[in-house]
Amino acid sequence: MTIQTAVLIETLTALGAEVRWCSCNIFSTQDHAAAAIARDSAAVFAWKGETLQEYWWCTERALDWGPTGGPDLIVDDGGDATLLIHEGVKAEEVYEKTGQLPDPSSTDNAEFQIVLTIIRDGLKADPKKYTRMKERLVGVSEETTTGVKRLYQMQANGTLLFPAINVNDSVTKSKFDNLYGCRHSLPDGLMRATDVMIAGKVAVVCGYGDVGKGCAAALKQAGARVIVTEIDPICALQALMEGLQVLTLGDVVSEADIFVTTTGNKDIIMVNHMRKMKNNAIVCNIGHFDNEIDMLGLENYPGVKRITIKPQTDRWVFPETNTGIIVLAEGRLMNLGCATGHPSFVMSCSFTNQVIAQLELWKEKATGKYEKKVYVLPKHLDEKVAALHLGKLGANLTKLTKDQADYISVPIEGPYKPPHYRY
Repeated sequence: MTIQTAVLIETLTALGAEVRWCSCNIFSTQDHAAAAIARDSAAVFAWKGETLQEYWWCTERALDWGPTGGPDLIVDDGGDATLLIHEGVKAEEVYEKTGQLPDPSSTDNAEFQIVLTIIRDGLKADPKKYTRMKERLVGVSEETTTGVKRLYQMQANGTLLFPAINVNDSVTKSKFDNLYGCRHSLPDGLMRATDVMIAGKVAVVCGYGDVGKGCAAALKQAGARVIVTEIDPICALQALMEGLQVLTLGDVVSEADIFVTTTGNKDIIMVNHMRKMKNNAIVCNIGHFDNEIDMLGLENYPGVKRITIKPQTDRWVFPETNTGIIVLAEGRLMNLGCATGHPSFVMSCSFTNQVIAQLELWKEKATGKYEKKVYVLPKHLDEKVAALHLGKLGANLTKLTKDQADYISVPIEGPYKPPHYRY
């Protein structure tokens, strides 16, 4: 819930929507933005520094339209709202057949225990709450790589309950928000949290997708010596061609000053890695969930001492060496926890895609165009989003002649690239 999402809410409201909003991250809310929107435009359930219990309570409240059902559409970021509905429907089906309630102790994941507790407690009061939501929902548009992965997994398993538009893989999202947004907001978060001089430092970027590319570029431009870890040989070769080293985390864990996870995967930096890091090495995540960094292992390490330097900046001291590491935003998104996320212009590209996706789902709700599958916005809309942002930067596009357009077999007005084109 940032200034940028506030403008998105105002846009949706101006289009006629009734909006209920929550944050996608316990640290990302800008309270002044939330207060302004709560006063003027929408119901907001978000504040900076939520506990996990509060975070999931806020998610549940944002979805709650009372006994009549739930939302018609969801704008999701990370897939947590979508997850809650799917898990709720699953639990209601089991409860109807067997009378069995969800058991939070059935999982070791502390956050999922909270989800199951919320669903269990809700079942007692309303055993069809999420089923009604599912039946009412027209669809969801998903913002992030992580949330999109969840959607494709549900589609593959045959469990996706409503149509979904993958906003993340619009070129004007992934190649701008993920790349240029992170290039801006990673160093912003680092410097606000630590005031460290990046020049001369050894920085490790775990992952070299679009997010990793933006982070590595920012660190390199600031004068860091950048090392990339990768599983994908194509991404690794791209990093090498940019003049970066590609090594394993084990190769460099005791040498580097700054570690950034960008993978969207789990168990990237483990507590045994952190024990070997130099004193006051900085560890942070800009991927999505906090499981990229082994925060549970760090918190439970025998004798470890946590010293809070300031909000979202903690020094963890290991007893055997009396040396420590600095972890930002408790392993969650550091650019949102320690700074204010991506700047407005690049988020305008992303949120224009979100608005278009919402309009598309609503417009086609009765046509059967969108089934219970994951879709990507067509290329002509992607190009339209880009075109809308050119004037602000003073661009003047060259126009194709009819003869030129015929020569390369594209319409004069676009789209100019095939769907499979890699920008």
